[in-house]
Amino acid sequence: MRFCVLGSGSSGNACYIEGINGKVLVDAGFSGKEIINRLESLNIKPDTIDAIVVTHEHIDHIRGVGVLSRRFNIPVIMNKPTYNRIIKTIGELETPFFIHTGQSVTIEDITIETFTKCHDAADPMGVVLSTHERRIGIITDLGRSSHLVEERLKGCNALIIEFNHDITMLEQGPYPLHVKRRIRSSEGHLSNTQAGELLAKLYHRDMNYIVLAHLSKVNNIDITAYQEAENVLTGYDFHDGKIIISYQDRPTQIMEV
Repeated sequence: MRFCVLGSGSSGNACYIEGINGKVLVDAGFSGKEIINRLESLNIKPDTIDAIVVTHEHIDHIRGVGVLSRRFNIPVIMNKPTYNRIIKTIGELETPFFIHTGQSVTIEDITIETFTKCHDAADPMGVVLSTHERRIGIITDLGRSSHLVEERLKGCNALIIEFNHDITMLEQGPYPLHVKRRIRSSEGHLSNTQAGELLAKLYHRDMNYIVLAHLSKVNNIDITAYQEAENVLTGYDFHDGKIIISYQDRPTQIMEV
């Protein structure tokens, strides 16, 4: 499998995953034009995308969904509560494909497993994409971990995981109190410390890449998040390039597992 994060943060989120045959986007939170540009910068043709998976209805995950789906006739996979929340924003879809959270679906040679997670959305989903015994887990927009999350993400060869904020920076930062409370809540976002604790439970020697995602521009610093993840890998066969930081304004490298 090959994959990259096209961009991740409060301004937009999108991930690209491909198997031997299938090509999938998980979320499309930038404008359709921006996602097309980022795909083409990686020599990926947008009209070859087989499906878009929508994890939840927040605008930084759905902004380009309608445009891409209609322009390239791409099916959109989501649950009904999410669809009901986004239809007025993204417009009518010719090819919506409804699933229940917890259900799996196969697109070409890629199996997409879904599971529930804690976030302030109608029915938010975490996802694991797999093919030929290789697994890529995506878990961002998570207020707190759970036994279910940890079970579903076990054995991933690559993990895209939220390192949203540094607790001290958030507490001392400029956000209004109600926004700080929302971010810190069990329905909000993982701090670096919480993400590190989750990573410690999931990491194994066959995890080739750990991609730090959804870093706050205001309440986090990339090196701080990196060091938190690096500390988890102390004592393992750690090497440079295993931890990748994703940013809002550009895609990561394409990685292979």
